[in-house]
Amino acid sequence: MENTNPDRETLRDLADEGNETALDRLADLADAAGDVEELSDLLDEGSRHAGMLLTRRAAAVGDLRELQRISDAGYEEAGTELERLLRAPGGRQEDRTPAP
Repeated sequence: MENTNPDRETLRDLADEGNETALDRLADLADAAGDVEELSDLLDEGSRHAGMLLTRRAAAVGDLRELQRISDAGYEEAGTELERLLRAPGGRQEDRTPAP
């Protein structure tokens, strides 16, 4: 039977050769491990899937700054999600400093 569960090194090699499915698989593994730093690195490499996973995480906790960073890194949907949160009445306001 064939090995259908490649190791990270094999996935990395394939991703480095331009295989987007391998890059997506690396993003899924990083997401499952809660490795936000690796997801960010994969986004910087051009992984839209990593951008989607990071956006989902940031939106879930209302992290507006992280959504802006993800958008600035090239994942436009993060900007859309950021705008949605900013425009939502009574939306999350964790990034605001409370009034004295």
